[in-house]
Amino acid sequence: MEEDPPVVVLAPSPDGGRQVTVHGERAGIAYSLFDVLEFLHRAGLPAQDTAVDDPTLIEWRGGGPYDWNGTAPD
Repeated sequence: MEEDPPVVVLAPSPDGGRQVTVHGERAGIAYSLFDVLEFLHRAGLPAQDTAVDDPTLIEWRGGGPYDWNGTAPD
């Protein structure tokens, strides 16, 4: 049985911020990859640069790790 990733990053809002949840709990709003890495670090999860491309760690919704301007692709 596949397990859901512990981190979910939602689609960018109009201001470019993306809500982040860790283990189902709201971690905050990220405005860059650095913010996502900080949330990972605070949660005790791997916070190296390669973590943002790990689908077993992070589920990106409404755009990938490089979509931050509020205009994520459909």
